[in-house]
Amino acid sequence: MEKRTISFSPPDLSELEIAEVAAALRSGWITTGPRTRLLERRLAAYIETGRTDADCDSQAGIDRFGQRVVCLNSATAAEELNLRVFGIRPGDEVLVPSYTYTASASAAIHCGATVRFIDIQKDGDPVTHLPEMDYDALERAIGPKTKAIVTVDLGGIVCDYDRVLEIVERKKALFRPIESDGTPLNDLSARIQNAIGRIIVVADSAHSLGASRTVCRTGSGQLAAPEKRYCGAIADVTSYSFHAVKNITTAEGGASTWLPLPGIDNAEIYHMYQLLSLHGQSKDALAKTKIGGWEYDIIGPWYKCNMTDIMAAIGLRQLDRYLGLLARRAEIIRRYDAACDALGIRHLIHHVPGMDSSNHLYLIRVPGIGEAQRNRIIEKMAERGVATNVHYKPLPMMTAYGNDCSAYPNAYDYYHNLITLPLHTLLSDEDVDYVCAALKAAVTEVAGEANTGV
Repeated sequence: MEKRTISFSPPDLSELEIAEVAAALRSGWITTGPRTRLLERRLAAYIETGRTDADCDSQAGIDRFGQRVVCLNSATAAEELNLRVFGIRPGDEVLVPSYTYTASASAAIHCGATVRFIDIQKDGDPVTHLPEMDYDALERAIGPKTKAIVTVDLGGIVCDYDRVLEIVERKKALFRPIESDGTPLNDLSARIQNAIGRIIVVADSAHSLGASRTVCRTGSGQLAAPEKRYCGAIADVTSYSFHAVKNITTAEGGASTWLPLPGIDNAEIYHMYQLLSLHGQSKDALAKTKIGGWEYDIIGPWYKCNMTDIMAAIGLRQLDRYLGLLARRAEIIRRYDAACDALGIRHLIHHVPGMDSSNHLYLIRVPGIGEAQRNRIIEKMAERGVATNVHYKPLPMMTAYGNDCSAYPNAYDYYHNLITLPLHTLLSDEDVDYVCAALKAAVTEVAGEANTGV
């Protein structure tokens, strides 16, 4: 085969995105403004309906979908604000999968909480092969200081929220909501914790916009019948990423959404996210442009992590194209599945009855090899022009988290022979065939080296 250059995950940007960014620049309004607010409503509509063309512009659309999603400058900011709004603070414990990216844990540490890692199931979920938490270990780890569990929909595959929500319901007697001290953030957090009445389920859905699962319960309680829900409408509160390598991008960026809570207006929660993301300032720049609207207050000494209209301009046109992008990713996955099955290579199963992935990452595990051989396969694919990756090195192996994975053997075992293949919508069918051929050749060569003692 003629050598090709296959990038791992470049952004798929069209002239539509370029034109919308240019329009934003020409509008004279480039920071948080009308495009950001429209993207928030359109994301809320998509999370609820699975449609990208729902009415979000009329007053009825604004009333239905407004103030249910907050766009921010990163998924890490979204996850941290989720924890802060929902009352996570020093002295609390947050349970986090050992197999995830650092933001799943660092956001809790930023809030002053203690992170406790949970090992994954041996070889991952038996159906999807997702490196999913060991839920028995999760239940055993819950104690009186546990205030939140971070679930991770890694690669776009939706984890078992029914199981997690059943566990926190059984453990609700251990949960003690915080008491209000009268300050705005603490008072809202106390009311949120009292309304939930149990450990908070915080979804890290950085990979999973558009993924869905049929569930019997959500953070709002038991459903009358099993129901298909999109990520963002299952856990108590959810974060997304729009980083350049994600399915949908705003260059950088992220968003938060939450389930309605009894006795608390969505608008109040939305306003708190706005305060936290804009230095605690009671009015954003757009509101201050109104006649006589210059005056504002600082409610708290908070953060700066708002999304700009330039970023939102990219996201609006990405969302227009998103259903087609998801379909193309699914087609690439089908081709990879066939190739890996022929080679006897274990891989994620992205679509099973009752669960549809957002098709974000394609993880494979080559049987019978260790880290050194895995790394040789990666090198040999790179020599053929194919960029690959590893998602992820377990967090307990990292310096920041102790550099010791001995307590998490399943996470290490999952990682040591794992490779992530390129999966993006700029791949042609010929590119996919080339990746599959490069993988077969690299695996064969490394196996030959092992047999000859190289």
